[in-house]
Amino acid sequence: MARGDQLYVDREFLKQNGVYKHHGIDCGDGRVIHYRKPSEIVERTSLAIFSRGNPVYIVEYLQGFCFIPEVVVERAESRLGEDKYNLLFNNCEHFATWCKTGISESKQIREFIPAISRLNTSNLYEPIKQALQGKDRNNAEKLINEALSDIKFVWNQVQPDYQKALQEMETWDKVAQEAVRRNRDDLARAALAKKWNFRQKATKLEAELDELAEMTKNLLHNLQDLG
Repeated sequence: MARGDQLYVDREFLKQNGVYKHHGIDCGDGRVIHYRKPSEIVERTSLAIFSRGNPVYIVEYLQGFCFIPEVVVERAESRLGEDKYNLLFNNCEHFATWCKTGISESKQIREFIPAISRLNTSNLYEPIKQALQGKDRNNAEKLINEALSDIKFVWNQVQPDYQKALQEMETWDKVAQEAVRRNRDDLARAALAKKWNFRQKATKLEAELDELAEMTKNLLHNLQDLG
């Protein structure tokens, strides 16, 4: 284990036979930064507190870009005190992977729960269609409100991802500029590639948000017409 490594330990989940992996970032001084349980706050603790007596493993990134150790730890330190833990969208693995690679993801969650990006927002048009074709005013109003609730749920998942993509674009742009200043064209190219990937993601998410906004506008208009 070394400074900047992404570490993980296996832990029991609700005292069941299955386990989940708890992730953190090695500070290189016997301490680890991680979303500590049960506080659900990003903290710097001893390795012993992180591991709870379990074997510690290193996440290997054999392919793809990773930050240098100093930057990995700096990114982890920048989020100390954060209390925005979310099992599905911002867990310990999301945090550690973001520190290491710049991409917030959780393989163990992805294996069990479809990512929000897989949602087909066009499916939300069905309640609208039903509402407009319905002859029962009360039923139509109920369907429209259900559709609005579905849209709100999706919006609350997409919007933070969109903002994060914009922030990552800015971060990678700064990394590229710093790499150029240090005459590291290789790192600059890698950083610009990352920036481009996040630009594409932001563009896709922005289109989804625009679609959701238009759907909301139409629903509210039709809800008003029912009155």
